[in-house]
Amino acid sequence: MHQPLLSILDQSPIRAGGTAAQALGDTIDLAKRCDALGYHRYWVAEHHNTKSFAGSAPEVLIARLAAETKTMRIGSGGVMMPHYSPLKVAETFRLLETLYPGRIDLGLGRAAGAEPRTTAALMPGPKAYPLEVFPQQVQLLTQFLEDSTGLEGDAGGFPEDHPYRGIHAAPMGPGVPDMWLLGSGGDSAMHAAQFGLSYCYAHFINPESPDRAFETYRRHFRPSRTLKTPRASMGVSVMVAETEDEARRICASRNLWVLWMMQGKPGPFPTIEDALSYPYTDEEQEIIKGIEARGMTGTPEQVKAQLLTLESEHDVEEFALVTITHDHAHRVRSYELLADAFALAKAA
Repeated sequence: MHQPLLSILDQSPIRAGGTAAQALGDTIDLAKRCDALGYHRYWVAEHHNTKSFAGSAPEVLIARLAAETKTMRIGSGGVMMPHYSPLKVAETFRLLETLYPGRIDLGLGRAAGAEPRTTAALMPGPKAYPLEVFPQQVQLLTQFLEDSTGLEGDAGGFPEDHPYRGIHAAPMGPGVPDMWLLGSGGDSAMHAAQFGLSYCYAHFINPESPDRAFETYRRHFRPSRTLKTPRASMGVSVMVAETEDEARRICASRNLWVLWMMQGKPGPFPTIEDALSYPYTDEEQEIIKGIEARGMTGTPEQVKAQLLTLESEHDVEEFALVTITHDHAHRVRSYELLADAFALAKAA
């Protein structure tokens, strides 16, 4: 049976009793460990005005992680395009690609990554980019990147009569970051197909609609200069421990945090003890059951079997694994156990 690639999506979670500096330190430590374990790529997320996650500027964190690792691809999961100009994103990631050639991914998100007031505060001008212009942003970004390779005879991304013809995303160079569109529904799948980009479905956000999203992506896919055939991955929430009971115990922290988020009161991730002793109402206990069903929790072999089933059902070639725990050691151990279960090629 074909084995899928395993990658990481890290949101740099802040634990109760901890700090944002500790969360970022955990991200750096985890990236180094996962690089040695043989994981394929490592993406960091973008969140704003939150006490739950420390990663507000993935482009800054990518530079540090790429310097700390040797073989993994490093990228964004993702850059939230409503906040940025396409040229600025192109230049940022061209610089990263120049510093770390062949190792940089540019994952793009259509959501704001923040609530409305924060989104307004992030606006670069008097008006935010509306969601309706996201396809135009992606197109411009792609054109700026393709227009900046500097290769002789390369016509670039802009036609002769385009007003941006001759504007290059500096520094110019032969490499182009690997571009992905991220989404949890059909819109991003359609955009990825139209522009010939790779597509990552956020199963950990919406486990209900992957069939429709992947079918849309594959049916409408148009080959591009950088991608000739569809390439699909899936972001999945996983928690692995030596026993199923231990994995479920560790997950109590994440489950309570998700409940709080759904109730509009997210904060740092609680301790396992606080989560287990929390006075859940009957209604909240039912919600917790639904939260548990959104992820994969258990022993290495149990989670491996579930991932292989997802791979078979949706024909994906890669998983971006999201694991959040209060104790950093539990998160590290989860990735170690899964790497062993899939027999990833560890660095020498």
